[in-house]
Amino acid sequence: MTDLLTTDKISLVYTDGERNTYALRDVSIEIPDRKFIGIMGPSGSGKSSLLYILSGLKRPTGGEVRLKDYAYGGRPDRELVDLRRTRFGFVFQQPYLLVWQTAMENVLMGAPELHEEARRKAQTYFDQLGIARLQNKLPSQLSGGEKQRVCVARAMMNDPEIIFADEPTASLDHTNGRLVIDLLSAYRERGTVIVVTHDPEMLTGADTVLMMRDGESQGWVTPDQLAEVGAKSKTISLGER
Repeated sequence: MTDLLTTDKISLVYTDGERNTYALRDVSIEIPDRKFIGIMGPSGSGKSSLLYILSGLKRPTGGEVRLKDYAYGGRPDRELVDLRRTRFGFVFQQPYLLVWQTAMENVLMGAPELHEEARRKAQTYFDQLGIARLQNKLPSQLSGGEKQRVCVARAMMNDPEIIFADEPTASLDHTNGRLVIDLLSAYRERGTVIVVTHDPEMLTGADTVLMMRDGESQGWVTPDQLAEVGAKSKTISLGER
């Protein structure tokens, strides 16, 4: 089976005078279609930088990233905007909802075209996500968990091949965080979901998890292996107290 998304030794370098800082260094990965993929690592590991390059929000300094056979690492802004608009969906830590628009209007912003079919699709998502009663509310009238569910609906409006989620549960309590992750996880029936998170509990249902450290890939682990690492860390921490 052909991989959906691949990177070939991508790097991301920030230059400050004569000093170069590597956010990513020679990362090569392969991501298949219709999977729930987690990306984890400590702060500064490069996990969010990798997500931004995969999603076309940043260009790699070196190497290449491909969606099937389409290499887009060095494409002009216009093509990257079109790629993100037509083939990708996004859920971020902050909702980035337009404060003067209702929840329904915010979701419809993700539709390729505004017509009655788009409104019916949005209504279906509101029903499925348990927020039908909120469609005419403004963002200021929504809780954090409700805002993120609105963002999930918006991300799915163009039936993207990939949904990218960067720390989507970081500002939520565990219950709402679990709900958002479960909603994203279910999307793998239609496409791929890639989630960056610092919380291993949010990746218990992932197909596989990429570990990052110091801008480099540390390889793939299963959710079970991730849980074992977390349990050992807690045991060591408790023993040191």
